[in-house]
Amino acid sequence: MARLIIRWAEPALEDLDRIADYIALDKPLAARNLVRRVMESVERLTDFPESASKPKELKGTPYRQLVIAPPRLFYRIAEKQTLILHVMRGEKLFHLDELTGREK
Repeated sequence: MARLIIRWAEPALEDLDRIADYIALDKPLAARNLVRRVMESVERLTDFPESASKPKELKGTPYRQLVIAPPRLFYRIAEKQTLILHVMRGEKLFHLDELTGREK
């Protein structure tokens, strides 16, 4: 498979910002390190987009998850791109409707 372009849906970036902002209240360095780890992990998806798991909550859908504790990142592969749709804290319960309307 050829290298894919990474595209972030705006709500996914906002999700990551909220998580980092919350962590930064007590640990600014940890928040910066988390964002760096997320971006490095996402960058690897350009070469290995199918390397992340298919979450059991999304069985039968095109979505995959990348776990970068504490967040879980949800994405799908489509037409030469990896579309990052949602970022959430790993301890939260996930619902499929959280991905609805995020692909814009």
